[in-house]
Amino acid sequence: MCGITGFLGCGDFDKRQMTLKRMADRIIKRGPDDAGYYVGDDVALGMRRLSIIGVDNGKQPIWNEERNLVLVYNGEIYNYQELKEELIAKGHIFVTDTDSEVLIHGYEEYGVELLQKLRGMFGFAIWDTVKKRLFLARDMFGIKPMFYSKQGEELIFGSEIKSILEHPSVKKEFQEKVLPGYLSFQFNPLEETFFKGIYQLLPAHYLIWEDGEIQIEKYWNIEFNFKEDMTEQEAVEKLEKVMLDSVEKHKISDVEMGSFLSGGIDSSFLAATSTLEKTYSVGFEWDSCNETELAQELCDKLGMQNTKKIITTDEYWAGVPKVIRALDEPVADPSIIPLYYLCELAAKDVKVVISGEGSDELFGGYNVYQTPIALGPVDKLPMGFRKGVKNLMQKLPISFKGKEYMIRAGQTIEERFIGNAYVFHADEVQELLKGDHHDAKTPQEITAPFYEAVHDMDDITKMQYIDMNFWLRGDILRKSDHISMAHSLEVRVPYLDRCVAEAAFTIPTRLRVTPHDTKHSFRRMAHKFLPPETANRKKLGFPVPMKRWLREDEYYSVVYKKFTGKTAARYFHRKKLVELLETHKKGKKDLSRKIWTIYMFLLWYDMNFEG
Repeated sequence: MCGITGFLGCGDFDKRQMTLKRMADRIIKRGPDDAGYYVGDDVALGMRRLSIIGVDNGKQPIWNEERNLVLVYNGEIYNYQELKEELIAKGHIFVTDTDSEVLIHGYEEYGVELLQKLRGMFGFAIWDTVKKRLFLARDMFGIKPMFYSKQGEELIFGSEIKSILEHPSVKKEFQEKVLPGYLSFQFNPLEETFFKGIYQLLPAHYLIWEDGEIQIEKYWNIEFNFKEDMTEQEAVEKLEKVMLDSVEKHKISDVEMGSFLSGGIDSSFLAATSTLEKTYSVGFEWDSCNETELAQELCDKLGMQNTKKIITTDEYWAGVPKVIRALDEPVADPSIIPLYYLCELAAKDVKVVISGEGSDELFGGYNVYQTPIALGPVDKLPMGFRKGVKNLMQKLPISFKGKEYMIRAGQTIEERFIGNAYVFHADEVQELLKGDHHDAKTPQEITAPFYEAVHDMDDITKMQYIDMNFWLRGDILRKSDHISMAHSLEVRVPYLDRCVAEAAFTIPTRLRVTPHDTKHSFRRMAHKFLPPETANRKKLGFPVPMKRWLREDEYYSVVYKKFTGKTAARYFHRKKLVELLETHKKGKKDLSRKIWTIYMFLLWYDMNFEG
């Protein structure tokens, strides 16, 4: 596991070498064990290494035999041993024990088709010294990040935005057009980042730079191939086979590993099947949000060791600026702060942990996926009639049981669902923001091409597809990577394995989400390895009492100061912000998610642009 960075461009050798080292030093937390650099006539490649596999001989950059290809790489390839044998049989000569070397020889042998063979997480760069071509690639789900910026004839790239900002050609400027999308999704849903001219390479994409031109291609698609006649037993057996194989693959390491453990089914299954001795949990001093006792009970039954930390309210708020520094862009998910302390706890003891990200998206685990089933009774009513009822309900100033149900019934899935978070609707964004943002894409316009790709699928499958393309990369995996790397900790995610995904995509909807439970087949499979109360436990996540805090004077005043500050005045109608805050404080509505989304942006902006 590493952090990589680099740039294309000629110039004074010493200056380029100094620039490269400065860029790499900005991401030193991603790899405190070692550093490696290559500065040629046209390219500069740098990396910071966290030694996991091939500890003694895995130094980067890595070359092929002819020394015409050079690689820097961030990630883990879990089938590298099989690929290594295949490449040796084809005549390639290996000089290290690392998975990194498989990439350089694999690219030499297969070109871009190598990406179809990889099981793992990665962001890597290969420079061809003969063809003067740069090849960048990112894994299929976006577990590992990759950012880039084109500045004239130069291309600058890195595992984190902060390394790119160290390059003298990159001017640090706020990209205001990203803000409307962020306010709706609670993360940036676009390719361009919050910094002008800096983009993310999307998951399952590669980039080729040659002769000053950029070519970006997608190499893998999420393709559902449901076996409608599949029985529950067949689904359970298929999932068990691929999951046990994935867990074993994800245990390949030359250093000690541990496992994150909450009281939920996802992390519990991984802890139970991996048989890793050490587990790590966090809880909260507010009792209703403390799962550490559940984690300890499971460890006692399975004979594992559990280390836990109880987070205080003061610690939570003190962690917010630390999280913002780590993320580079604002992400308004309150669960990021508990994750920060969880990573901090584990990093004191191990270098690698396994974690349960991706299970809900693949197997249908979010409670919201049951909404289409709940709306079944009204599906036969004409949509025109349902829309009329919805419009009437939205005009009523009071809340009552069934109101939200009738509103949702009057919307298509494309209208109402943009992912697990839908904070501000487009009309609310227009009312909040200063300036003209009418050319900004609405959430529905952003998600439309993705809905079109699965237009013939059922609504539950469409929701999963949207979450895999937005929520997973923008929130779940972004926080997992950046927060863990801020503590020099590698997080591995066995659910987001190529073979697991391909198996999950064959399970029909009726075996994923039912009126009674979510990720139905996965839960049935987990019963073999977990106590029934764990296997049946509903999705909880990291619940945070933000609603209560923002009604307390101490934390209300913290947010109020930002809502009335100069950054708020620059981009928002401050009167609207204060109205949100006052309405929430008086208990009229729970507006905590909306308030937190704005607050996180304001704090991020001030930390990045106001010193």
